Amino acid sequence: MNSTKIIHNLPYKKPFLFVDELTEISENGVTGNYTFKEKEFFYEGHFKDNPITPGVILTETMAQIGVVCLGFFLLKDEISADKKPQIALTSNNIDFFLPVLPNEKIIVISTKEYFRFNKLKCSVKMINSKKELVCRGTISGMIIAK
Repeated sequence: MNSTKIIHNLPYKKPFLFVDELTEISENGVTGNYTFKEKEFFYEGHFKDNPITPGVILTETMAQIGVVCLGFFLLKDEISADKKPQIALTSNNIDFFLPVLPNEKIIVISTKEYFRFNKLKCSVKMINSKKELVCRGTISGMIIAK
């Protein structure tokens, strides 16, 4: 399953799809990016006259790229038109260091820690276009093709 097909098959759509491109993917990890557009739905209220991307959205972006996309790749032989993946976030532990502003492009780098019994745990980090660390941590989820 190639990167384009993985993104196309994700169970998200705008305005809750936070994956523009996957630049690397293998059995051991994934790298992808997303640009937070100025008109994203959450900027209007977070914060008034000083929009900043909410931490929960940054976490969701890391989960979509770093866990879900990688999980789809790892289950590529089990996923079909009849067997769509079911996904559930099971835990996360994220530390935040820098804000992400409207029109900012971020890169998510995820490394698989383990994938067994359909549970995927990854070390993830997000960097900005200046290669500065925005946030990092671990995210785990269950991915099952049914």
